[in-house]
Amino acid sequence: MLSPSLEDYLEEIYRFSTQLGYIRITDVAKKLDVSLPSVNKAVNILSQEGYLKYIPYKNIELTEKGAKLGKFLVERNRTLQEFLEVIGSNCDKEEEAEAIEHYLSKETVEAMTLVVKFFKERPDLQKRLIKFEERARKKMK
Repeated sequence: MLSPSLEDYLEEIYRFSTQLGYIRITDVAKKLDVSLPSVNKAVNILSQEGYLKYIPYKNIELTEKGAKLGKFLVERNRTLQEFLEVIGSNCDKEEEAEAIEHYLSKETVEAMTLVVKFFKERPDLQKRLIKFEERARKKMK
């Protein structure tokens, strides 16, 4: 089980691999706004755990295990942002998803994915939910 911090590194590494086709320590550091030594430390741990192949001063390469978990982490983040959108949350969805994503079980993420799919296929029901929330919030004030 990876720490939330290592999950964040792997998530960004996976994003770079799909967007650019290569992954550099400097890109990860810049994206996460962390120091190069911090990224090096995380990459070494992820490499020891079998998620990456890394030779110092070369590009980082995801293993099959790393790509599988990285894909899940990216999809989890996207699902949470979509869930917050679907339920009408007025928060910063990217920030909120980042705050909660590490503390949800895979089963909860799967259930949230189903809720998102349900409302995307039934936009009329989503509108009814939003209207219900608006009325409920007014009553609570």
